[in-house]
Amino acid sequence: MLTAFARAFKTPDLRKKLLFTLGIIVIYRVGTHIPIPGVNYKSVQFCIDQASQTQGTLFGLVNMFSGGALLQITIFALGIMPYITASIILQLLTVVIPRLEALKKEGQAGTAKITQYTRYLTVALAILQGTGLVATARSGSLFNGCQLADQIVPDRSIYTTIVMVVTMTAGTAVVMWLGELITDRGIGNGMSILMFISIAATFPAALWTIKKQGDLADGWIEFGTVIAVGLVMVALVVFVEQAQRRIPVQYAKRMIGRRSYGGTSTYIPLKVNQAGVIPVIFASSLLYIPSLIVTFSDSTAGWASWVQKNLADTAAPVHITIYFFLIVFFAFFYVAISFNPEEVADNMKKYGGFIPGIRAGRPTAEYLSYVLNRITWPGSLYLGLIALVPTMALAGFQANQNFPFGGTSILIIVGVGLETVKQIESQLQQRNYEGFLR
Repeated sequence: MLTAFARAFKTPDLRKKLLFTLGIIVIYRVGTHIPIPGVNYKSVQFCIDQASQTQGTLFGLVNMFSGGALLQITIFALGIMPYITASIILQLLTVVIPRLEALKKEGQAGTAKITQYTRYLTVALAILQGTGLVATARSGSLFNGCQLADQIVPDRSIYTTIVMVVTMTAGTAVVMWLGELITDRGIGNGMSILMFISIAATFPAALWTIKKQGDLADGWIEFGTVIAVGLVMVALVVFVEQAQRRIPVQYAKRMIGRRSYGGTSTYIPLKVNQAGVIPVIFASSLLYIPSLIVTFSDSTAGWASWVQKNLADTAAPVHITIYFFLIVFFAFFYVAISFNPEEVADNMKKYGGFIPGIRAGRPTAEYLSYVLNRITWPGSLYLGLIALVPTMALAGFQANQNFPFGGTSILIIVGVGLETVKQIESQLQQRNYEGFLR
């Protein structure tokens, strides 16, 4: 990987793309530290210093995706979470709404239209999430237990609230624009790169917190153990993310005029983790809804106490069990809506392709569905185990909530890193092609 980056910096046009990407990253990180108008910055920093377990709170997931900007209530507080949510919603609606499905089949023009809808939905979600964040900050629920939690937003007038929501919405639009700039003029997928940077930016502080809270050898034993567990997890994730079942496909020869077409063999790559990180995000979001209801209702009833004890506490056995089964369920659900065996079988039949030993048409679709279900089981169980690492790992050191190498973060970082390196290597191969004659 380091060799690929070194060779890329030696190529003039790739060097420009890398420097442009680094410049956008710097702008993005600067924006995550600029507070929005109407926020008492000193009170926010005081509460952040007191909150030692932000990873396990209600807003831990969104705070991770924003690179720590959410709890600091900055102009990029929402980060790219609205765009991710909008993209997932549009992808799910494509299966349900025929109009969106027709746009998806139109090629580049249809994709551009769906991208435009995603932008509109991103702004709408940013307004909704920004309003919720401001309301939570005003009520003092953003930092439960902090003495200055109710002083974070001193001015509670309607005008100040509108300014705060508009600022965060504009910040989300700028983040979306920066991500598209990286995609067009930089290296890799812009949104994925910004997500990568947001998650990686929280690692140093989390690691140092574990070191300070450790008791063995002044915390260095815990620190080294976390690094070792993180490296093992990265190796495991890389191994599984690269694993795939290759379904061989043979194309029959066809004579068109005097020319012969086809006769080639290829394969359909079915990844073990076909769903990616989406099931973990779905399961986390769904489990946060009961805690969100309890937070805003301020109820002291029995059901509220049960939710706080069993669902809000990430170390509770009920939370762990439900979280694991939700991840498995959403893994199968997302694979079912993102990969259509019947459509793949029809396309193969249209172009004269077939799987050796399998008849074209419906038998091919049934075979693909059978193989997909078989490999989704280990993929879903793998996702569930990786996602539970922050809860199970290092429990003896009392550092499970501050464990930086969580399942979601590792999956995203490894996935984005592998994809970016592949893109750099492919562009290097295009520029250093020696041809058949040397």
